[in-house]
Amino acid sequence: MDPEESKPGLSVADGVRELLLLMPRLVGRAKRAPVPAQLADLSLAPRHLSLLSYLLFDGPMTVTELAGRLKVAPTTTSLMVGDLARQGLLDRTEDPGDRRRTIVSIKEDKRRAVDAWLARGAQAWERALAPLTPAERQLVISTLRAYEQDVGDCCPEDR
Repeated sequence: MDPEESKPGLSVADGVRELLLLMPRLVGRAKRAPVPAQLADLSLAPRHLSLLSYLLFDGPMTVTELAGRLKVAPTTTSLMVGDLARQGLLDRTEDPGDRRRTIVSIKEDKRRAVDAWLARGAQAWERALAPLTPAERQLVISTLRAYEQDVGDCCPEDR
């Protein structure tokens, strides 16, 4: 066991220190996650992970729905979708109920590769969250969301 884990509690300042040291390592490891061979020729970036995760976990949806979940402008989402569609990763089809809307999905022949790319991170989160109570899991997620929101509020040029 890491000696840091055995501490009974942390002050806010100590917690901030630990997280400031931990976050770059987490991000660095996530960025180094190997891209499956079937996707290696594509220009994929970490920003595509969330978009692909929503489509993998929640199924096909419109660009507007994706933008809402990603919390970015529909035009930004449309550009990402267009780029990934041109690279052969996504399908864009006309919504039969409203031809003005476009439904986005992962191409069937790429689904397993996308799943493989996301699986390692999903498995790591599963192992990290499994020992926690449902309330503790919610606390972890709420804390990370609050951090994301506050950092976004501090740095509007990053949006």
